[in-house]
Amino acid sequence: MIPVILSGGSGTRLWPLSRGQYPKQFLPLVSKYTMVQETLLRLDGLADLKAPIAVCNEDHRFIMAEQLREIDAHPAAIILEPVGKNTAPAVAVAALTAASENDVLLILPADHVIANTAAFHKAVMQAKQMAEQGFLVTFGIVPTEPQTGYGYIKSGDLLQESAFKVAGFVEKPDKETAARYLQSGDYFWNSGMFAFTAGTFLRELEKFNPDMLSACKQALAAAKADMDFTRLDKVLFSACPSDSIDYAVMEKTDKAVVIPLSAGWNDVGSWSALWDVIPKDESGNAISGDVLAVDSSNSFIYSENKLVTVIGVHNLVVVETSDAVMVASKDKVQEVKQIVDQLKKLGRSEAQTHRKVFRPWGHYDSVDCGERHQTKRIVVKPGAKLSLQKHHHRAEHWVVVKGTALVSKGDEQVLITENESTYIPLGVVHSLENPGVIPLEIVEVQSGSYLGEDDIVRFGDQYGRV
Repeated sequence: MIPVILSGGSGTRLWPLSRGQYPKQFLPLVSKYTMVQETLLRLDGLADLKAPIAVCNEDHRFIMAEQLREIDAHPAAIILEPVGKNTAPAVAVAALTAASENDVLLILPADHVIANTAAFHKAVMQAKQMAEQGFLVTFGIVPTEPQTGYGYIKSGDLLQESAFKVAGFVEKPDKETAARYLQSGDYFWNSGMFAFTAGTFLRELEKFNPDMLSACKQALAAAKADMDFTRLDKVLFSACPSDSIDYAVMEKTDKAVVIPLSAGWNDVGSWSALWDVIPKDESGNAISGDVLAVDSSNSFIYSENKLVTVIGVHNLVVVETSDAVMVASKDKVQEVKQIVDQLKKLGRSEAQTHRKVFRPWGHYDSVDCGERHQTKRIVVKPGAKLSLQKHHHRAEHWVVVKGTALVSKGDEQVLITENESTYIPLGVVHSLENPGVIPLEIVEVQSGSYLGEDDIVRFGDQYGRV
């Protein structure tokens, strides 16, 4: 069985913690591990698992690779989508990548919480057996409330054990209809998790959406190996129809099976949903970070950097990050996307990036910015190197505060250690490398007429960004 990790996401529903360039699956929301790491770690103990396949946005490739490395996961492939085309094409390229058409693919979105691992494992093993018999299995979450935010799956005849024929898929209902579904016991929330063999899925996709399968085959055939990544051809993949697994295959096939899952599942689709799964104090507050709460209840209060204090607030979400603060009623958190849309219209960076920006070599944090100056804290991983580059509009001063830096400036190379500094004049070709075994930390002061990240001319880069 091959776990297939689907890591899409636009980073809007949990803004300001989640951003376009750093969506929720890469955040440690419910434990010390990120959600993509939790997705793989909860598979520990399952028998006959092969190396996973991850499918992600190409902008997230280095974050994905680093987070898999941190938990010692060794993927068979990290497939990069140049554009998002929904789940069916993502699963199709994963199925085409599998070594054998008989491999069972366990399709897992990377941003779900599952509290009861034992119940999840039991459902997965039954799904594996059904998949090996030629069925396409979906996991239906046993509903606990008349939820209007999910699509539903209607179960039909019992096939074996707790596996039911799928009688139909239904869109998100209104409250009255959802209550009726809950009472009937025949309906389950659509989890977006699946199990089937690579061959079964590809044959059904060819039957119902041959254009999609053809486009995926062409994009994969023309893909380029880029370090540890498989980079799909952008032109060919862009021509692929966009559709979900449900619409492309599951609603049309006669092989669809649903297995009920009652395992404390939550897709953490909003701040109120995150409040649901996080431990709370005696007043019902879910608190993270440096927070003081007085006479407050049933609220989610998150502090990333500063002391956050609340007095007499109830049913609120308060989130503080290094560059933004959001306050919302818990019953209005689904409208966070409107804030993100406004930020995008205004061209503001807060919609896409945090103040701390991750790069394949490490990260930087923009701690101060003025009209003609900017100050950054830069951390370079051991053995990593920034690209050979120059700037047309800015000069840079570097001060080493930890570790050792190997600096190239024109034809000169120099080692700089703690409490030493160097100056990079405007227009000089330069690079920065950490030759040591501990992280290199420097303070960079930029000065010039233009300080944007697009003022970089790269001449060489070990991460393929030239």
